[in-house]
Amino acid sequence: MKITILGTGAWGVALSLILARNGHEITLWSALKRQLDEIRATGRIESALPGAVIPREFRVEDDLPRAIEGAELIVAAVASQYFRMTVSQIGDFRGPIVSVTKGIEFQTGLTMSGILEELLPNCLPVALSGPSLAAEVARGVPTAVVAASRSQESAQLAQDIFHSPTFRVYTGSDILGVELGGALKNIIAIAAGICDGIGFGSNSKAALMTRAIVEIRRLGVAMGAEADTFSGLSGLGDLMVTCFSPLSRNHSVGERLGKGEKLSEILASMSAVAEGVPTAASAHALSERFQVETPIINEVYAILHEGKDIRESLHALIDRSQKAE
Repeated sequence: MKITILGTGAWGVALSLILARNGHEITLWSALKRQLDEIRATGRIESALPGAVIPREFRVEDDLPRAIEGAELIVAAVASQYFRMTVSQIGDFRGPIVSVTKGIEFQTGLTMSGILEELLPNCLPVALSGPSLAAEVARGVPTAVVAASRSQESAQLAQDIFHSPTFRVYTGSDILGVELGGALKNIIAIAAGICDGIGFGSNSKAALMTRAIVEIRRLGVAMGAEADTFSGLSGLGDLMVTCFSPLSRNHSVGERLGKGEKLSEILASMSAVAEGVPTAASAHALSERFQVETPIINEVYAILHEGKDIRESLHALIDRSQKAE
């Protein structure tokens, strides 16, 4: 197939390599001219995915209409805050669009598939998510993810084009749950990083993750997702890898906060977006809209967006009223 990847961040590049190994014709598009210039000049993209070699056969485009011309499938891998602006330029695309962006739009509370359905009513949205660190995927480390869509045919198509000996793809129909699991776990990864930065142990992190998946499920179900989705790859699976891996940008943000660094300085030093930061604001707003109790999400939001002291937040969580599990 002719496939266009929107975004040359680590995840978009890693997936493009899988698709190329599977025999597909790849076009890479980015609004970041410096990244495209780096690919053209060196055949690499060290700024996004160190060590990855971009095949010479790839088309590299900075013009979006030209990049999607003739495309049979699009993979959207741009940061959530640029997602709407980017896909609004696609036109009346009628094929599958696989979103691999893990975020929630603050103004509307929409996931990325919601934005696609609003702007491109004739496209076929698919969400691809799961415990999948880009650097490991690019190296061929065995990985399992889920492709979810309201269209079974589209989910199976995504499964077929991505599936490889080291990249196992399951299918599902709960696209909202898959997207919410992938987005909300980034908030918890920041909390897990804070625990590590402060110097807490495994007991603390295990308790955090266990209670966090309850919050994620509670909010997801209130929004219309299926409860079981959050026990799967895009829920518990993705939560585990981002809370424990030093490769996780969101975990790194939390760890540095726990060690006393300022959020503004942390974000300024990063080459890519840590989606958990804006998603914390979106999730907090959604929890209020749907009247769902999300104490961990609320405290992470307060730390990131209201400047609340970390130890005050920890005390607030521990000192909550006693209750049955």
